[in-house]
Amino acid sequence: MPCPETIAPPFISQCQPKVGVGNSESTLIVFTVISSQNTEFPIIEGCGRGDTLIKAESFPVQPVAVIVSFRIYLVLIFGESVGCAIVELNPDGVEDQLYVLLVEYPSITDETLFGKLEIAHNMFNVWRKTKFTKRSQLMNAASAVLLENKAKYGRIMTLEMGKPITQSIAEVEKSALCCRYYAENAEQFLAAQPYKTDYSFSEVHYEPLGIVYAIMPWNFPLWQVFRCATPAIMAGNAVVLKHAQNVPQSALVMQEVFDKAGFPPWVFTNLFIEHEQSDKVIEHHGVMGVSLTGSERAGGHVASVAGKNIKRSVLELGGSDPFIILADADIETAAKIGCDSRMRNSGQSCISAKRFIVVKEVADAFIEKYIVNVKNIKVGDPLLAETFMGPLARKDLVDTIETQVSKTIAAGGKILIGGKRIAGKGCYYEPTVITDIPKDSPAYKEELFGPVASIFVVENENEAIALANDTSFGLGASLWTKDRDKALELSKDIQSGSVYINTFVKSDPRIPFGGIKKSGYGRELSDIGIKEFVNIKTVCIA
Repeated sequence: MPCPETIAPPFISQCQPKVGVGNSESTLIVFTVISSQNTEFPIIEGCGRGDTLIKAESFPVQPVAVIVSFRIYLVLIFGESVGCAIVELNPDGVEDQLYVLLVEYPSITDETLFGKLEIAHNMFNVWRKTKFTKRSQLMNAASAVLLENKAKYGRIMTLEMGKPITQSIAEVEKSALCCRYYAENAEQFLAAQPYKTDYSFSEVHYEPLGIVYAIMPWNFPLWQVFRCATPAIMAGNAVVLKHAQNVPQSALVMQEVFDKAGFPPWVFTNLFIEHEQSDKVIEHHGVMGVSLTGSERAGGHVASVAGKNIKRSVLELGGSDPFIILADADIETAAKIGCDSRMRNSGQSCISAKRFIVVKEVADAFIEKYIVNVKNIKVGDPLLAETFMGPLARKDLVDTIETQVSKTIAAGGKILIGGKRIAGKGCYYEPTVITDIPKDSPAYKEELFGPVASIFVVENENEAIALANDTSFGLGASLWTKDRDKALELSKDIQSGSVYINTFVKSDPRIPFGGIKKSGYGRELSDIGIKEFVNIKTVCIA
């Protein structure tokens, strides 16, 4: 049962004061904390049990649900400042975060896990024989479910990880587009392909493999899953999902979409499992491939387990994408689009522009215009339509970006704007621009997964390309010049999975997506992506 969005005031009379007073510009909140094990949670009917309850004598503007380790916390927010998840409950009182456990999604046991995998494997043997017309009908229905519920699903994403509501709804719409795209094109992409040989008959057939295991991140909670699951299912595979632990409601949305669309049970299956159980999924006899979007560390581990078991894997890992501005670029447009790319989703995107490499001739003009765009960013409550940048998804992410910036500055870097947490409640960090970045600093070597733009000034385009390639990552790149022929020629020298000229890097169902070097391998999306998890079978007749 979905959780209501407000606390029922009658519960106030059932609480006894225990700890302190919270204060904000918009309202004075008096909080009461009650701690006990296995306490029935009367505030929200149908949302399970809680072990720590908070109530307010005066309610703030809005409650926001945030999830950690399959636990949903109700975070009380002040004005435009949104609270974030607490990793550990504090039984002694309320400090700078305010929370209440609403519902817990326990991880399943190994026995239950293996049972689900067996059922999914059996369903695969049925689903693989389903005609494309039926698959397309169901996938179009999934697209319709997404569009009919885009406000609801968008809000869930915003409440879980802080993405501004307009961006969340756009993500739902993009996921629906992916469903429609494969509903319309999968049969054509996987049609038998004739080859001219000495045989009387030579064809290549594309056949499903089995279960595809999807390990997905929290930063695009729906899109990342749909771009993996949609082509895999349309190819005739079954999919099991392990989503990031801080977005369990988004995982349940995925299940709801496929269920409401009418897909047979177990074609798509959400799994609430711990990290320690993940290897057991890869090792299962019915699982024939694994797709992971996540960190370099996680990707390396998953690839090793898949390799040991001789199973296919696709990895989309981190990125430190260059955004290269040559002397003849449209500086005003580059500054505007570059700022949008870097700060959208609070900078929590593998393919956002992270390293701005500017030819010296136009560096001052670009930096001036870029900072103007940064100053105009509306930071605030992600549930408000006018907000462009909300909080980061978790407190530890703010800690990490703060540390990376501090170390870069200590090494000799310079802050042009921002550079610190935003005071008040929540996981907010200022939109930040740094320059004069030393080679041995985090901003040079590491991926900055937050709203921090690194600007490098170079003498010429040759230095720009060399600097763009001086990274362990190779996901995407953006190149700005009015000379089309030069852009196409230079794109050949950029070490990345994609190059976007005079625009920012983005994924699109119609074109392949993926990286090289430590950004991963394999491709998602388009006609290429759907063939990652199929058996490419050669059939010949003498």
